[in-house]
Amino acid sequence: MNNNRISLSLTNIALLILLPLLLILLWQLRSLIVVLMVAIVLAATLAPIVNTTQKLGIPRFLAVLIVYASLIGTLTIFGLIIGPTVAEQIQRLIGKLPVYLEALRSLLSDLILRFGMDDTAAPNIINQLLDVQGLISWAIRSSQQLVVRSYSVTRGIIGSVLGALLALLLSAYMLSNSNQLLEDIINLFPAPWNQRLAAQIEPVAKRMGGYIQGRILVSSILGVVISISLKFLGLSELALGLGVIAGFTNLIPFFGPVLGAIPALIVAVAQGGLSFFSVLLLFVIVQNLETYLLDPLLVGNSVKVSPLYQLLAVLGGAQVLGIIGALIVPPWIAGMGVLLENLYIKPKLIMEGQYNLSVNSD
Repeated sequence: MNNNRISLSLTNIALLILLPLLLILLWQLRSLIVVLMVAIVLAATLAPIVNTTQKLGIPRFLAVLIVYASLIGTLTIFGLIIGPTVAEQIQRLIGKLPVYLEALRSLLSDLILRFGMDDTAAPNIINQLLDVQGLISWAIRSSQQLVVRSYSVTRGIIGSVLGALLALLLSAYMLSNSNQLLEDIINLFPAPWNQRLAAQIEPVAKRMGGYIQGRILVSSILGVVISISLKFLGLSELALGLGVIAGFTNLIPFFGPVLGAIPALIVAVAQGGLSFFSVLLLFVIVQNLETYLLDPLLVGNSVKVSPLYQLLAVLGGAQVLGIIGALIVPPWIAGMGVLLENLYIKPKLIMEGQYNLSVNSD
């Protein structure tokens, strides 16, 4: 009895010593962990395409090369076609931002004067409602914080590029050797957990990959629709750049559509007339189109996670990892939801059902 107590105490002491060391090690390896998380999301997203290519009789390693070469080639061509125009329009938007904000200030001043207030009181009210310098400073600080968190994970811009390349290579390796790699990981767990976890690989990958595929497709469609619509609404000078901004920010759930609409609305205010209301109506229609048509049709039930948990995932990911976290944490939450559902909730409901049946029979 005493020996058991002593051994148990020694085990607890060892765990207390090893746990902080493990946490320190994980913190030191946080950059590699983030790259690994990105690689797994990429692999889950591209796995259906690789599997389809492999069904054509092509060896899996060659299928992975074809898919990645096609993806990189498509993105390169797409970037060469619209990249210079988008960069020029975004640079022009940033350069004219003070002018647009000043137009917004003038509009607010006119509205205040229409309510019968004095000319001397209007500037003070405007400064309270719209502090241009404060808004610019807040936007710059917020953007810098998100970018700094994203860059600090991979040690700067060069580290970010290397991290992206490493994630790409790791995801390609995972796809080309997925069966052996997964088997080696599963064998680390004792029976029957190895079989239970092996059965969850496919549904977890489908949910993570389905989420990213749906978000990319929805965001691409909305970016094209917004660019074309803004051109017809009189914002042709910046339509493509504003559409790309709206499409990219739409990848981020909840906050993305709002963030993407702000630059277009600011430019619309400077245009004058009914431009603001037209652009506002456009984004309202687009948001409803996404919510009630595109998301159910293209994303569907790939997430199956409470909106509250998705919101917390976006906020937590952005707080810790910046933009990268806001993009990759939600699919991980979706994948963990599969494990929680299949390994705990369903067995719990089955056990409760059997228990209720036995009680009723007694």
